[in-house]
Amino acid sequence: MCGRTACTLAPDELSRASSYRDRGGRRRQPRWRDGDAEKYKPSYNRSPQSMSPVLLSQQHFDKDAPVDERVLAVMRWGLVPAWFKQDDPSKMHYSTSNCRSENILEKKTYKYPMNKGQRCVILADGFYEWKRQEKQKQPFFIYFPQGSSGSSDPATSKKARSAEKVSLDMTEEGEAPREWTGWRLLTMAGLFDCWTPPEGGEPLYTYTVITVDASPNLQDIHGRMPAILEGEEEVRRWLDFGKVKSQDALKLLQSKNTLTFHPVSSLVNNSRNNSPECLQPQEPKPTGSSKMMMSWLKNGSPSKRKKSNTCESEEETKKRPKSTGALQGTNKKPRIH
Repeated sequence: MCGRTACTLAPDELSRASSYRDRGGRRRQPRWRDGDAEKYKPSYNRSPQSMSPVLLSQQHFDKDAPVDERVLAVMRWGLVPAWFKQDDPSKMHYSTSNCRSENILEKKTYKYPMNKGQRCVILADGFYEWKRQEKQKQPFFIYFPQGSSGSSDPATSKKARSAEKVSLDMTEEGEAPREWTGWRLLTMAGLFDCWTPPEGGEPLYTYTVITVDASPNLQDIHGRMPAILEGEEEVRRWLDFGKVKSQDALKLLQSKNTLTFHPVSSLVNNSRNNSPECLQPQEPKPTGSSKMMMSWLKNGSPSKRKKSNTCESEEETKKRPKSTGALQGTNKKPRIH
């Protein structure tokens, strides 16, 4: 399962870390949905019911947007279906923070958003999981190996990052934006929905994390894991709800033996604890990836980290329209659920 995550990047860092290539091969940086950058707060210990960053197609909010345009949004963790009739989401009698991939098309709560193409990618530094032991549970932090091609060798990773800095993509304006060389975000498959109070009011966007059987290297910790989308192509296919139909998208939900992990302090057990110590590796011989984690934490809070070049020029950013509006139905007039 997935019941706790961390996402420590600042809003501008999160946007740069989520850069992608459009269909023309040009590297783009997703904008935040209007007002959501201010709603997002970095966290070392995020639990269900908190507000989290997700990546999705801009066509959900603007049906005339380019098919490959992406947008960052803040949504509450724990899906509230659009058809929920109560006036308070807390009155739901079952948990929707996770959704088993095997049951997506069997349960109304998940079947409806899946068939409507309401697919999203939950972004995080990684997630926590607890391993049952004789007298206690040992928490672990699980994440993508850091460095080029998932290398855990710090020397190799350093060379790869140096190569990335000189391997730049040219924009139409002739500028050369830098690749993101910071922490590689974990990209988890999810579904979202939009609920509006029966008596009217502000629409609430919520999501669920899809889970699959744990990969061989994680089975000793827990039997389930988030459905990981590995690489830009898998993320593209999951978000492209117009071209990639539900049945084909479901094939992307596979157990992947590509994550690494390290033990962390029991400090993370309490969701009110929110500090870098939650992520600090607790192991006698740190791996390359956990060494990078410690180095990343030493850089301080997101606001203190040195701001790197963006993937788009300021002029390009100004030309792009703001991401506003409510969720839109495919092949229908704009509407709010």
